[in-house]
Amino acid sequence: MSTIAIVILNWNGQRMLAEYLPSVIQYSQGNEVVVADNASTDDSIAFLREHFPEVKILPLEKNWGFAGGYNKALAQVEATYYVLLNSDVEVTKGWLEPLVAFMESHQEVAACQPKLRAVSDRGAFEYAGAAGGYIDRLGYPFCRGRVFDTVEQDEGQYDTTEEVFWTTGACMMIRSADYHAVGGLDERFFAHNEEIDLCWRLRNRGRHFFCLPESVVYHVGGGTLPKGNPRKTFLNFRNNLTMLYKNLPASELRGVMRWRWFLDYLAAWQTLILNRNWGDFWAIYQARKAFKKWRHEFDDDRKEICAEVDIPQRKSYSILWQYYFHQRKKFSNLPPQSLSKGRR
Repeated sequence: MSTIAIVILNWNGQRMLAEYLPSVIQYSQGNEVVVADNASTDDSIAFLREHFPEVKILPLEKNWGFAGGYNKALAQVEATYYVLLNSDVEVTKGWLEPLVAFMESHQEVAACQPKLRAVSDRGAFEYAGAAGGYIDRLGYPFCRGRVFDTVEQDEGQYDTTEEVFWTTGACMMIRSADYHAVGGLDERFFAHNEEIDLCWRLRNRGRHFFCLPESVVYHVGGGTLPKGNPRKTFLNFRNNLTMLYKNLPASELRGVMRWRWFLDYLAAWQTLILNRNWGDFWAIYQARKAFKKWRHEFDDDRKEICAEVDIPQRKSYSILWQYYFHQRKKFSNLPPQSLSKGRR
């Protein structure tokens, strides 16, 4: 069994593979590199066979999405650690060593991530993961280095190893034992919020997550569904609500869901009135409807929450209130409060 398997999920990403796979091969020597292909139609597999024969290819019979694709692929990969790596990520020299060393010396940690910078602005953090992820009391995710659409320049302000709530699916090293212990990513999500849900389920089991900024990678982001795509809006809203339903302790569920009903519809009408965006307006309505229709399919998932777990990286404030009312648009300006209530 390999120690590390770097697994890249691909769907019609031949151009990205040509651009960024060489860095993975160059700076990951001695480790297995696997490309799992979600039934691409752009000759990705033929391209890989011709130009990267050293890469292991796992062809999947259809597009299973991000969550299902990784589950199907990782069921066929044996390694102590998986690295889930997007096809649009450029890695750098020495990127793996800090991650492995940390995981080897911290058995309580399920997963870690490097610092993500943007390919388009190499001095800035990248939206999808920046320097590690958190969520607020109502389930809105944000990062060290990125709060909503405000992305900071990387000036070393977050160059400390920190425990975080979630690690990004763009580049995550996770123990295979932890991944399979909770059934991997939730395939029902298809894409978006699935890695946060995975981390939350493991947090509910007492596992931990870290960002190690001495490891740096560069991410394009938005390659499959670019920002502003109604399908992406639908998946983000539906899956975020579902994640909350699955993982929130019973004492908070009703109150949080009431707030989210109000805030989601407020977001929909704001999108329509201010931006004249009928696509996103309708996507949010459809996401609420889809969540209501399928939420009880997740009742068994809620039964796995055996106790109310204290997770300091889940913040007690509303990030909407901090961002829009207090104008605190940088992570370093946010208050430190967490939802710590003396729970296990």
